[in-house]
Amino acid sequence: MKMANDPAISSRVMRSIAPSIYGHENIKMALALALFGGVEKQPTDSHRLRGDINVLLLGDPGTAKSQFLKYVEKTATRAVYTTGKGASAVGLTAGVHKDPVTKEWTLEGGALVLADKGVCLIDEFDKMNDQDRVSIHEAMEQQSISISKAGIVTQLQ
Repeated sequence: MKMANDPAISSRVMRSIAPSIYGHENIKMALALALFGGVEKQPTDSHRLRGDINVLLLGDPGTAKSQFLKYVEKTATRAVYTTGKGASAVGLTAGVHKDPVTKEWTLEGGALVLADKGVCLIDEFDKMNDQDRVSIHEAMEQQSISISKAGIVTQLQ
């Protein structure tokens, strides 16, 4: 309760994000806000405002972007880290696989599904294919992932 009443709590939290990296106060504040998350609001029964905070880090090589992501991965209670080079649309959203034992089709969640109510960290986003990049738009905007493969038609929320 003592920390909650501290008027400088936001700067204390900001300084605790990746303390080994000097400067970058704006980035540290953005990451702290993303870790704490926003507040979901539902002004009417049919209208919902999501409380998620998305952060995009852009910068020259060697400006500690990957180090910030690794710090968040270790700090967050639920975090999934992946790279844009190796990520595909299926790896980010969900894939359908045939079980070798039962011969039934099963749904396997990707990075965005596994990071539900947590943080999904995608490093080297620029190295990702355009089609794969488009696949995460629905997850970020609508908070859902639509699947229609191998006779499985569903929507993950």
